[in-house]
Amino acid sequence: MGVRISTAMILGHLPHLEADRSFPHNMPRKFKKGYYVQGQFVAEGSDLDLEPKRELKGTDDASRTDLKRASDALQKLGEDLLTLRLDLLTRLNLPEKLVDGIAEAKRITNFEGKRRQMQFIGKQMRGLEEDQVEAVRAALDEQLNGSAQDNLMLHQAETWRHRLISEDDAFGEWVAQFPETDTQQLRSLVRQARKDLVPEKPGAAPRHGKAYREIFQLVREQLSGTGGE
Repeated sequence: MGVRISTAMILGHLPHLEADRSFPHNMPRKFKKGYYVQGQFVAEGSDLDLEPKRELKGTDDASRTDLKRASDALQKLGEDLLTLRLDLLTRLNLPEKLVDGIAEAKRITNFEGKRRQMQFIGKQMRGLEEDQVEAVRAALDEQLNGSAQDNLMLHQAETWRHRLISEDDAFGEWVAQFPETDTQQLRSLVRQARKDLVPEKPGAAPRHGKAYREIFQLVREQLSGTGGE
């Protein structure tokens, strides 16, 4: 027996057909481009990506200026990381995404590719915690000016060299503190450095010869604990 389908039955299903037809448009969009913030992927155009921009529009001009200034500072800090020594960079224990991004930026020679990579590094920098940012600044400062310990050791080496050359008692004090010193070598260097300080002609300025530099090297090695290695 055949089944008769009326026009009303067909029309009654049309709204459902329309709903089904529109279903794909209600599915979530798939984002392919984006960046990571503190380990979370943020797709470009998503709510997480647009939220800071919406917040920025709602702030006053002074706040927007401060945010822009802070963002630019982090961007510059990320660029400076490309110059950081490997041992200092490793010690920072930065997120893997940022470390890989820095390595990639060093390999890129194309201007536009480099610019886009630096933007990526800037986004990674903005995802760091405040203590991590301070650690980056400290590492860059250490590379530029040396660590406080290194600076202190250089100052001590300079003081000891001056005393060894200008004070007779200083030699005994040094040997008492650093008995592993090659005393014969140090005594010879001090003697030669004193001779070099005597002007060759009346009125001529004293000169610092090779012995003067070698005393500093010997003293610095002893102070750093590397003497005799």
